[in-house]
Amino acid sequence: MDNDAVRACMVSSWYQDLADHTFPTSFVKLSEAETAALAEGEVDGDIPAEVQRRLRLPMSSFPGNCFVFTDSVAPTDTERFRGKRGAVYSPESAWRYLAESEKVREAARKGLCGHICVRPFRRMSIPREFRLFIEGSELKAMSQYWLVRHFRRLEGRKDAYWSLASSLVKEISWRLPLPDVVMDIYVTGRNEILILDFNPWGLPTSPLLLRTWDRDWNYDTGIKLIAPPTKLSGDVNVSF
Repeated sequence: MDNDAVRACMVSSWYQDLADHTFPTSFVKLSEAETAALAEGEVDGDIPAEVQRRLRLPMSSFPGNCFVFTDSVAPTDTERFRGKRGAVYSPESAWRYLAESEKVREAARKGLCGHICVRPFRRMSIPREFRLFIEGSELKAMSQYWLVRHFRRLEGRKDAYWSLASSLVKEISWRLPLPDVVMDIYVTGRNEILILDFNPWGLPTSPLLLRTWDRDWNYDTGIKLIAPPTKLSGDVNVSF
């Protein structure tokens, strides 16, 4: 993957330009020694303790739990994320789950973790998370993000969601970190869009329901959702 594209998609790179369309976020800068400690998965010692000390103020600035990640990757491969969607309360827990994440450690080894980022934790409804495919600063396609099942409620809202996403991309096209980029979003209950993340265009970023990157991007694909289960009726004979 092009590291320049990865760096352009880091939260610390685009947040100032798009802060009005995302969660309030605080940043804690990591030194080279602290990044190295994160890469090694160090949980105890003077270096983790110093980062935890600096995390205390930004984490206490938000009410309740926080979502803590690095500016290029979140610890989505940890038990904490699977069980509690990443919600943490203390700086000690925040550092520990970052250090336990292989995704975070790998990014740190590659020099792609310049900051620890802190956001207020928000329990999001997974049917309202989407991935947008933006080519030439224009929205070309949109996919359901969590491919767990068909959500019937989305069928009646998909046109409205596509319209919302199209309007947002047109509004912020001049502020995007790259002209060809993948943007993950959340649609709130008030039909407002919050930007969650940016990812570089192409593999290894998943095309989700678009299935492949090898397609004609000159045309709008629209929104892709998991299809409803197929119902069989009448006399059905099955042989093996």
